[in-house]
Amino acid sequence: MPDESPTPTVGALPDTTADSPVVPAVLTWLVWTLFVASLAALVASMRGWTGWAIPGVIAVDGLTVLLWTVVTFFSGIVHSYSRRYMAGSTHKPRFFFAMSGFTTVVMALVAADHVALFAGLWLAMGLTMAALIGVTEGWPQAQAAAAVARRYFLASSALLGGALVALWWATGATSISGIGAAADTLGGPVWLAAASALLLAAMIQSALIPFHSWLLSSMTAPTPASALMHAGFVNAGGILLTRFAPVITVDATFMLAVVAVGAASAGGGKLLKSVQTDVKGQLGCSTVGQMGFMIMQAGLGFFGAAITHLILHGCYKAYQFLSTGAQVEHTRPHETTEHTLGRITSLVGITVAVVTGLGGGVVFTVLTGKGATVDSGLLLTFFVVVTTLHAARSSVQQTSLPTLARYGAVPLVFFPAIVIYAVVYEGISGLLAVSTATTELTLLHGVIAVAFVGIYVAIETGIHEHSQRLYVALLNATQPAAATVLTSSEEYNEY
Repeated sequence: MPDESPTPTVGALPDTTADSPVVPAVLTWLVWTLFVASLAALVASMRGWTGWAIPGVIAVDGLTVLLWTVVTFFSGIVHSYSRRYMAGSTHKPRFFFAMSGFTTVVMALVAADHVALFAGLWLAMGLTMAALIGVTEGWPQAQAAAAVARRYFLASSALLGGALVALWWATGATSISGIGAAADTLGGPVWLAAASALLLAAMIQSALIPFHSWLLSSMTAPTPASALMHAGFVNAGGILLTRFAPVITVDATFMLAVVAVGAASAGGGKLLKSVQTDVKGQLGCSTVGQMGFMIMQAGLGFFGAAITHLILHGCYKAYQFLSTGAQVEHTRPHETTEHTLGRITSLVGITVAVVTGLGGGVVFTVLTGKGATVDSGLLLTFFVVVTTLHAARSSVQQTSLPTLARYGAVPLVFFPAIVIYAVVYEGISGLLAVSTATTELTLLHGVIAVAFVGIYVAIETGIHEHSQRLYVALLNATQPAAATVLTSSEEYNEY
């Protein structure tokens, strides 16, 4: 009948007057204040301040203040962004408390020295991130995603707890610094069990293959939470391996295993990304690959490079997530594909990539000294160049320039990027108390490098697209948990 109103399909807008702006404003101000204080501590550390400690409980060193600065910077940006993004949401205060709590827990974690304190904060960090993923209480898919993440994080915490108990049993030390000091005495089955558990805990937290499902299932989280997750939380695996560097560097064979699992995710993440069609899914698969690079650098013995990678990746991925709306709207009406330009363009692209990469390798070697000898530093230089070159090409491809012009723009983006990477790496290495553990190259190192180049070339040329079996396998591997999948927008509109 004409006088009947249609059945509403979307819930009423929340009462914004009931949502006081005081809580978000105060917490945002507090996080930026912590950033300023952390930056001041970082400057003091660079000028010779040796840190502060409560022996056996807390140890504030160069790595601590560096990570404090990075974490509060990312958190401050996300807090500021979220004040508008979450405007009108009934979950806004809860969301801001969870974000601020997460920031506080991470800051405490990187300063913790006692193994029990470290393990407790590691668990709290995971549970807080799970709460952010499921912040929308009335949305079943969000709650399912939080439950999936929580199971993975509990498994990671259990592995870390087992590793710490084993290390305490082997060394008698109850602090991370004490375990590191006694690392020379480690070896045998107890050490192997502890080191393996540490590696598995890092793999789960950093969403390495085959533990990437929780990350791809977490897309129900608000975009600012995703930015904080991809820019900060997943990097915890690299921080864990760096803190326990004396433990995992006991045996060169184990270090090789770390390289292998990192390389598997680095290449696998790129393959998974190639079959994704939605923006957040692509960013998630990209994170899987980039975290693989981070773990691989730790396995090569260059923990400063791993920390450098997690910081630069965090900056890049935070920006990518917070600008996903613009990426969805982005179009290139004048785009011309390589296929329409023929084989000459492909040869030009290959030539530009090779020449640019070789030049970048020389620049990185000159600035850092890595790659000048035949050891793991050579492989580090190779992977840094490949990663930076790929990032440069990806950023150029997002422009509306013609294809040939994009090839010419790649070196203009790549060389400043490789210089920044090298300078940041050198600065961070000077802050770390962890020494570089360079290893000799082996046949397996060569196999890993060749396999990675093969995957990279296959994706760039589209060869992998000819296999339907591979496509289906990759597509299946990128599927989130079934309970987290949305089938209708009406399921979440009212939230």
